[in-house]
Amino acid sequence: MAADRALLDLAVREGVTVLRLYRWDPFCLSFGAHEPAARRYDRDRIVALGVDTVRRPTGGRAVWHARELTYAVVGPAAVFGPLREAYVTLHRILAEALRRLGAAPDLAPEPERAAPLDAGPCFARPAGGEVLVAGRKVVGSAQVRLGDAFLQHGSVLLEDDQSLVGTLAREPAAAGGEAPLAQALGRPVAWRDVAAAAADAFAEWAGGTAVPWSEATHAAFLEAAAAHEPHFRSPEWTWRR
Repeated sequence: MAADRALLDLAVREGVTVLRLYRWDPFCLSFGAHEPAARRYDRDRIVALGVDTVRRPTGGRAVWHARELTYAVVGPAAVFGPLREAYVTLHRILAEALRRLGAAPDLAPEPERAAPLDAGPCFARPAGGEVLVAGRKVVGSAQVRLGDAFLQHGSVLLEDDQSLVGTLAREPAAAGGEAPLAQALGRPVAWRDVAAAAADAFAEWAGGTAVPWSEATHAAFLEAAAAHEPHFRSPEWTWRR
C-alpha cells in the first residue's frame, strides 16, 4: 500500500501514468480507507488466526488478497477523465486481458444504488463497470484522487474466492458473488500469464508508449514508499474505525 501511495505521489509530481502488477506474501486482508472495519470485523479472531491486515489508501470494502493478481494504475486525470470514467476505462482494459486468456468477460451494469461501506466484502456484489464472467465478479477495484492525479488498484481473482472474509465478520456476510478466473476458465491459471495479458492490453491502450524508469525516478519512488510505510503498518491506521 505504501508503494501504491508512492506511485500516486509520483503521478501528482510528474504527471506520469504507471501500471504496477504484484501479488501478496503473506496473504492479507485489506480494508477500504473509510470502511468501518473495527465494527464490521472481529479483530481478536483475526489476530488469533494470524491473518495480516492493512487499510488501503483507496475506498471500497474488505478484500482477501491470496492467489490473485493485484494491479495499480496511477495517472493524471487529464488523461483518464473523471474518476468514474477512469474506473470503466481500466476495467475495459482488464476485460480485454481476460478475453485473451479465453474468458468471456462483461462489465457490470450500473446498480440502482451504491452498496454502503458496511455491506460486507467487496466481492459480495458488483458495482457498475466492474468485470464479470458468467455474471460473477472477477475483478474488484477502488480509487482515490489527489490533486490532478488518481490511483486505482484492485484484485483479479485467480484461484481463491473471498469466503474467508465472511468468516471474519461479526455478523453474517452476504454470500460471495465472485468467481475466480480458474473456475470461470475451467483450468488453472498462472499469475505470470495474467500479468503478461494485462501488461499487453494496457500497453496497446496506451499506444505502446511505455518507457523504462530512470534510476533517479526509481530512487525517488523507493524513498516515497519508505516514508509512507510506517503509516500503513500502523494498527492505529488499520483499525482507526
